[in-house]
Amino acid sequence: MACTLRRYGVTDSGQGYTTNHPRGLLYMKLYCDTHSHTVASNHAYSTINDYLHQAETVALQLISMTDHGPMMPDSPHPWHFGNMKVIPRMVNNIGILRGIEANILPTVFQGTARYVDLPDRMLPFLDFAIASFHEPVFTPASKRENTQAMIRAIESGVIQIIGHPGNPSYPIDQDEVIRAAKDNNVLLEINNSSFLYSRQGSRPFCESIVDTLIKHDWKISVGSDAHISFDLGNFAEAIELLTRKNFPQEKIVTQHPLRFLEFLAEHNKPVANEMMAWAQAL
Repeated sequence: MACTLRRYGVTDSGQGYTTNHPRGLLYMKLYCDTHSHTVASNHAYSTINDYLHQAETVALQLISMTDHGPMMPDSPHPWHFGNMKVIPRMVNNIGILRGIEANILPTVFQGTARYVDLPDRMLPFLDFAIASFHEPVFTPASKRENTQAMIRAIESGVIQIIGHPGNPSYPIDQDEVIRAAKDNNVLLEINNSSFLYSRQGSRPFCESIVDTLIKHDWKISVGSDAHISFDLGNFAEAIELLTRKNFPQEKIVTQHPLRFLEFLAEHNKPVANEMMAWAQAL
């Protein structure tokens, strides 16, 4: 299925993406997007239907709704996450995951022993959770404090992905974080939006994270962090970085639905069993 991604004209030839990116011709095919925001987060602008239409346009097989956790000022009401069960698992053979982008917190979240804003009653409704730093929730601190906070989130047992870890406002000890992520089977995200709209100055930190991931032989997710449907599946900057660094494609857990569902099975997520036969048949 031929398709074109916006910004750098990424064309899917069926063998992998090629793009006229300023830094060269790239070849990599990613079939999943594990980070996007709907109108349920007030600073985003698209519906699930909008995302499904875009997923067909850019030949994605698996998309994810990951609106912001409850401590973010414009986060959805908690009922939003509890009611995600009404979202179909599949529309036109495109899989849909029900996730959240939780916030890394400086103090324990109410009613839990965790430093992420995930109440116990919400967990059964989530297929997976991203945890990220956000300025309205966690004031940027020292490298040591940021590192400790990120590792606490990793060790919470309820997080599968660390979102945009290359944020320059939150310097971290990358070796320590990646060792903790590997010990707890948590992915680090390469966030395409960090190169485009958000978190200006992220590029050198993201480059260093990729180098450190290679050193420690650890795995990643790649997410668009789309806040409007036109950005869904736009991985051009992330693909450029990973291609240039010769990052092993088998370490990109979100490259294929089957690979990501197998990862979620390692976290005992019921969605893995629900969707495994579909993913195996793709």
